[in-house]
Parts: sequence; C-alpha cells; structure tokens
Amino acid sequence: MSDNTSGRPTVLIVDDERDIADIYTLQLQDSYDVRTVYGGPEAIEAIDETVDVMLLDRRMPELSGNDVLDRIRAEGHDCRVVMVTAVDPQFDIIEMPFDDYLCKPVDKETLLAAIEQQLTAKQYDETVSELFRATSKLTVLESEMSGAELEASEEYQRLKEATTAMRTDAESLMSELDDFEAAFKAIDRSSN
Repeated sequence: MSDNTSGRPTVLIVDDERDIADIYTLQLQDSYDVRTVYGGPEAIEAIDETVDVMLLDRRMPELSGNDVLDRIRAEGHDCRVVMVTAVDPQFDIIEMPFDDYLCKPVDKETLLAAIEQQLTAKQYDETVSELFRATSKLTVLESEMSGAELEASEEYQRLKEATTAMRTDAESLMSELDDFEAAFKAIDRSSN
C-alpha cells in the first residue's frame, strides 16, 4: 500500500467537474487519504508512488483521462486506475490499461466497493510477485548448493521460512479472491 504517514491507502480523484470530485472526496475521506485534482495536467503533477488507486474521469479539457492514463502508464506508475465517467464504453476500452470502469452517476457504496476490490487485487499482485522472487532464489540455491550447505545457512533458512509465510499469505488472499469475479460483477458499473 502507500507510504503515507496515516497508513491508510491513498486515493487520487481526478475530475474536471469540481462538484463531482468534491462529493467523491467527502464520501471517501473517512476511509482513505484522498487527494483531489480538477484536470489532467494536475493529475500528472499529483501522481506519485504513494497513490494506490486513481479515480479518473475520461472526458476532460486540456488533457483527457485517456491521455492521463497513457502518460502515467508510460511513466511507470503502477497504481490501480478506475475510470469513473459519463462516457459510455465502446470497444476502444479493450486496449486501455485501466483496472475498472464505472459509468456515472456512481454512489458511495459503489465507489467504496470498487476501491476495495482494487486494493485487494494490488495486495495480491504484490504478494504473488514477492513469492515468485523468493521462490526463484530458493530454486537457484537448491540447485547449486549441497543439502549440508543449505542447512548451515541462516540466510537460506530465513528465506525458506519467509517463502512459506508468503505462500500462506497468497493462499489466504486467493481464498478471499475465490468469489472475486462474482463480487466484481455485482458492482453496478452501468449508467442506468
């Protein structure tokens, strides 16, 4: 999650309609550290490694949400991005690198559910990536070192224990995500 001082996830709200952005801010500020900007250029300036989830409008003057999304991905920002927009989805969304798409109007419960799903997915991604890195190291060491050398190495034993703990965490997250697709589909993403 983010590296902010509160320990709460950081949500960046980007919408040129100030009233809508401010409503989202009020709805979310009790649960998250919320930053709010009112346009694409400001979004580019505000994004950093502490942002966990970005709520991004597609249709904005100066720099559209599509352009903001392309820029932040090109710059290597890996925050989760939820498009929150009045633009009805077309087939062009298939190639867009966002994580979720909500059609306005969006109520508080839908915003909270979408953000929580993205935070869970991000945590799973990080846990699995860390597990793969550790497993790779274990595999290399096990193929190159003798059993006696491995047994004598405190570093190896710590890595082995950490890998077991990571595997348990990943399995726990997987059980949380077992119904993820159903929960994901339960969110009302339509404009109706």
